[in-house]
Amino acid sequence: MTTTTIAEEFETHRPRMFRLAYRMLGSAEEAEDTVQDAYLRFSGADRSVITHPAAWLAKTVTNLCLTRLTSARARRETYVGPWLPEPVVTSDGTLGPLESAERRDAVSLAMLVLLERLTPTERAVYVLREAFAYSHREIAETLDLTEANSRQLYRRAEQRLALEEGRFEVVPERQEELVASFLAAAREGDLSDLERLLADDVTWWGDGGGKVSAAPQPIEGREKVMRFLGGIFKKFAARVTFSVSELNGTPGLLAWEDGVLVSAIGFEYRDGRIVGVRAVLNPDKLDFVRRQLA
Repeated sequence: MTTTTIAEEFETHRPRMFRLAYRMLGSAEEAEDTVQDAYLRFSGADRSVITHPAAWLAKTVTNLCLTRLTSARARRETYVGPWLPEPVVTSDGTLGPLESAERRDAVSLAMLVLLERLTPTERAVYVLREAFAYSHREIAETLDLTEANSRQLYRRAEQRLALEEGRFEVVPERQEELVASFLAAAREGDLSDLERLLADDVTWWGDGGGKVSAAPQPIEGREKVMRFLGGIFKKFAARVTFSVSELNGTPGLLAWEDGVLVSAIGFEYRDGRIVGVRAVLNPDKLDFVRRQLA
């Protein structure tokens, strides 16, 4: 097989491998690097041992991710302020078809944060099972486990995630209404309108990573979030513009200052209100979205 043919074959698998790596790592940049590392291994491998390229690549990418996750945990222990995943614009199909609420939730910023609770191997088992519908036999082959161990790790992952009931109850149309109303309130600095959108126990997370100013701790409760946003509106209303974009499967906001993307904001919902706001401000984490939009 020629180098050109190998590259062409790999490209047919690249989108799926990126989706796997992103769910494993929560970082689009690292997912791209991981997939490129997998390509180098694929192009240099003995073709006689690769009977099923998709399975070979999935195993390679998963193992590369496991190595990266181990070092990522150490880095996140010294991360400045709340850590959030890198957002991705999903309206272009980057993370695959998201036609159901469950699929959209699976790539949400909230879910990627929850996955941080898992050990690297638990995360691999959970992602392969939930996102890619692998059987426990296939997972065992991919991770060099027994099927019994795979099942045990999957059950443990479910318990650690402790998924809340009612995560899918807010329909997309209502999500769009809430984001549009939030945007209008932000543009006009209207805190009374904003108050009606937020749940009593709403939480705001801001990830500046020590690169830009952001709240050093999560802000919890409607009154505190309102007070924080009031200060933000006064300081930045004249300089920042917003646009609506589908981020990680749900409507979100992009904030721009002098034509430069400065934040990507995702929302969580419950009982028809906004219960969580995750604002990614670390400029390094916005590079992928910038390239998508370019």
